[in-house]
Amino acid sequence: MANTIDAFVEFSFKGEDYELHSTLDLDTQLERHMSLESMHHVLAVEHGIDTYSYLFEVMQIADIHFSNPQGRAADYLHDGDFDFESYAEENTTDALFAPLQAIALREMGVEDLEQQPQLKQALLRAYRLGLEQKSNKR
Repeated sequence: MANTIDAFVEFSFKGEDYELHSTLDLDTQLERHMSLESMHHVLAVEHGIDTYSYLFEVMQIADIHFSNPQGRAADYLHDGDFDFESYAEENTTDALFAPLQAIALREMGVEDLEQQPQLKQALLRAYRLGLEQKSNKR
């Protein structure tokens, strides 16, 4: 089952009302390193709104409402608000677990990282540090 959620934003600009709806594939968004702040950007691009326009600036002021969570997304939707940061944190960690487990087995002979929580945490921190350094070079 896909991990999706419907996003909806409505706002007015120059006397015209806008109602934008999109179904977001959360795993695809995570692959793009999307943050909650960029969901307005995703909606704008999907609906042909120039992200350097006054229309986009007005859109950014409006709250995005979420509904219809599918898959793991259901655990993170509460009263129309989606906790994207928690979803991203937990699901990025889960997605990393298999490669980290393979590294621990190959390099250290550790067959189950769950039995070595300090090693698991150290590998996760090393990975995140590498991501930070990579993004700082850009």
